[in-house]
Amino acid sequence: MKHTESPPIQDIAKQFAIPEKQFSCHPYGSGHINDTYLIQSLGEVETRYLLQRINHHVFKDVPALMQNMGKVTSHLQEKLQTADKFSRHFTTITLLPTHSGKLYFQDQAGQYWRMQHFVPHSISYDVVTTAAQAYQAGKAFGTFQALLKDLPADGLQQTIPDFHNMESRLRQFQQACDADPAGRKGQIAEEIAFVEKRKPAMSALYQQVKEGAIPLRITHNDTKFNNVLLEETTHEALCVIDLDTVMPGVVLYDFGDAVRSIVNTGAEDESRQEKIQVNLSFYEAFAEGYLTETLSFLTAKEIERLAFSAQYMTFIMGLRFLTDHLAGDVYYKIRHQGHNLQRARAQFTLLTRMEDLYEPMKAIIHQRSQHKGD
Repeated sequence: MKHTESPPIQDIAKQFAIPEKQFSCHPYGSGHINDTYLIQSLGEVETRYLLQRINHHVFKDVPALMQNMGKVTSHLQEKLQTADKFSRHFTTITLLPTHSGKLYFQDQAGQYWRMQHFVPHSISYDVVTTAAQAYQAGKAFGTFQALLKDLPADGLQQTIPDFHNMESRLRQFQQACDADPAGRKGQIAEEIAFVEKRKPAMSALYQQVKEGAIPLRITHNDTKFNNVLLEETTHEALCVIDLDTVMPGVVLYDFGDAVRSIVNTGAEDESRQEKIQVNLSFYEAFAEGYLTETLSFLTAKEIERLAFSAQYMTFIMGLRFLTDHLAGDVYYKIRHQGHNLQRARAQFTLLTRMEDLYEPMKAIIHQRSQHKGD
């Protein structure tokens, strides 16, 4: 079937059940995957919505993704209405259905769209600059997991299979090494040795997940700081957004990836190794905020592996960058030749810094969880 051009944004917005007849549409935000538009009413009472075109090249099964989002947001809204602990500050996104009752609209060009209420009085940041922000990030993702702890993980679908599967990522890396399609293997002997040395420890953690020693829960799977909305005045955690990757997973992935992005003093693709350090005060603040909300339900095994999860997620990101470099830069966009190798080296440098601080990082978790019973 040949797809035609998508209708104008105004016509797309009118497919959703909003009362406003007159509104403005403007591009919004700086997301790299979905295209977002701010829909703003033109009446006396200002109402705002976010309209998003979902990238169905990244998310292959949009109906399943939206089914996940519907279940999760409905559960969060129900819990927030009955849980006094969370009701004063925390909220969740609210999806708007189409006139036919679906949570998404597919236009004549085959593009998928969704709409949600704009979260008022909120602000977000791309980079953590204070320990207070790190603490609120921990509170946000911890609260998100706490509210979802009683929603069965098997009720959601895997929208991106094997997303943090170490066995799968190592297999893809080995295949890229064996094929060497871009002729780059000979230039990265040091990085290959780095991966080989750490494979046993990384695989051991994933084996615990496979065996069920670490339970399957509903997790966010993209715990960057800019996916947390803070209240614009108090700067308290208000909402966790970007729920495209919410699916069954383990809490270690969310904790570890948040730490990876929050504590790094350098950029994700930093070329100067001396710029890459671990901000231990940010780690401590994030861990404190996170455990404040999750300690009541995390198992002893989950708590025991929290500190190592930061190494796991940093390793897996470095491995993905290195695999793409070997494959000829086919997945990640690059700004220059060797960019993926630069990214991989930056992640591996960050990992070595975490290894050097592993005992203090474990001690911080232990200190903040020592009242947890067996």
